[in-house]
Amino acid sequence: MGFMTEFKEFAAKGNVIDLAVGVIIGGAFGKIVSSMVDDIIMPLVSRIFGGLDFSNYFVPLAGQTAETLAEAKKAGAVFAYGNFITVAINFLILAFIIFVMVKQINRLKREAPPPAPAAPPEEVMLLREIRDTLRK
Repeated sequence: MGFMTEFKEFAAKGNVIDLAVGVIIGGAFGKIVSSMVDDIIMPLVSRIFGGLDFSNYFVPLAGQTAETLAEAKKAGAVFAYGNFITVAINFLILAFIIFVMVKQINRLKREAPPPAPAAPPEEVMLLREIRDTLRK
């Protein structure tokens, strides 16, 4: 079996294609969550806490003085812990959403309890009664 034939068999397997689709959708979903955190949640947090903006929380490591993170990065190394806080919030939201999705999928996948066995036909019941009567 040639290398190309083996590769075609591997690439055509359902699991590989499912994985590829999952990675693509996951990347797009990550962008949606990032936008939700950056454009919706963080502005609300900022508004509630009086103008709090995590994106501009940094410690300059090269002795530079700057108002914004972008200016500080241009001037030298920066310890941008505010950006890390935002990414951590992204992760928590994404993990919570995935948890809820998996929980719902598992709830849907749960098998219904097996139905009660059907009552035996009337002839069988009659034969059982005759048997029990003969035993007495």
